[in-house]
Amino acid sequence: MPQIKSRYKPSLPFKSGFISTVYSGLIRYIKYPQKRERIKLSDGDFLDLDWSYASEPTNSLAIILHGMEGHGQRPYVSGIARHLNTQHMDAICVNFRGCSGQINTQFFSFHSGQTEDLKDVITHVISNHNYDSIFLNGISLGGNIVLKYLGETSDVPKQIKAAMAVSVPVDLAGSSKALHRFKNCLFHIYFMIGLKLKLKQKQRQFPTKISRLSLWRIWTLRALDEFYTSRANGFKDAAEYYNKSNSLQYLPAITTPVLILNALNDTFLTETCYPNAIA
Repeated sequence: MPQIKSRYKPSLPFKSGFISTVYSGLIRYIKYPQKRERIKLSDGDFLDLDWSYASEPTNSLAIILHGMEGHGQRPYVSGIARHLNTQHMDAICVNFRGCSGQINTQFFSFHSGQTEDLKDVITHVISNHNYDSIFLNGISLGGNIVLKYLGETSDVPKQIKAAMAVSVPVDLAGSSKALHRFKNCLFHIYFMIGLKLKLKQKQRQFPTKISRLSLWRIWTLRALDEFYTSRANGFKDAAEYYNKSNSLQYLPAITTPVLILNALNDTFLTETCYPNAIA
C-alpha cells in the first residue's frame, strides 16, 4: 500500500483542525435535491437512503457513509454526492439507523463496526439496479465501517471496484481518547446532546431495557459506549466493542483498491489512526 505525499496547502484559517472541522460539519451549507428510499434490513429494521443522480444515465454508483451524529444530508456528505454526480456517477447517501429523522425499530442503533447494514445496502443495490461499478466512500465512523467490511468480507461483490475512507478512526480506542481531550470538549458536548436525545427516545421505546435512572449515568461518549452501545450490540463492554469493531486489524486483508485520507491535524485522531506501518 503506497503512501501518497499530499501537496494540499490549506488557506490560513483552515490550517486549524478545529476550524476545518467546525466549518465542514456545521457552517458549510449545501442545498441539493435528493430522493429518499426506505429499505428493509435483514433483521426487520429499516434504513433510509438519499439518492442523487448524474445528469445522464450511468452504470457507476457511489455509496457514501456519514460520520457520528451525521446523516445523508449533511454538507460533507451531500457535497461529495453533488461532486460525483457531475462526474457521471449516481450516489447514495446512507442514513445509519436512527439518523434519518425517525427512530429505528430495534433496541440497538448504529455503531462503528456495523458492517451488516452496509452489506444489506450493497445487496439491495445489486439486486434492484444494474450498476457495473460501485464505489464506497466513508467519512469518519463511516470510513471505519467501509474498511472493516472490505477486510472481513471474503466474497466482496465484483461490482465493488474501489473505496475511499476519509478522516477515519481506524483505532477506535485511540479516537475515543482523543474525543475526550479538553481541546475537543465542544465537539464532545455537541455529540452528546444529540446522542442523549436519541437515547431518551430509546428509553421510551424500550422502557424495560433502559431505565430513566440509568440515563443520568451517561454524560460522556465513553459512558455511552460502556452502558448502551456495547451491550445493545452484544459486546461485553466498551473495550471489547472498540477492539472488535476497529478496522485497523482488517487492513492487511483488504484486496479492493482503497485510499485512506486522514489530515495530519485531524482533531479526532491519534497517532494510532495513521496506519503508516501497514502502508
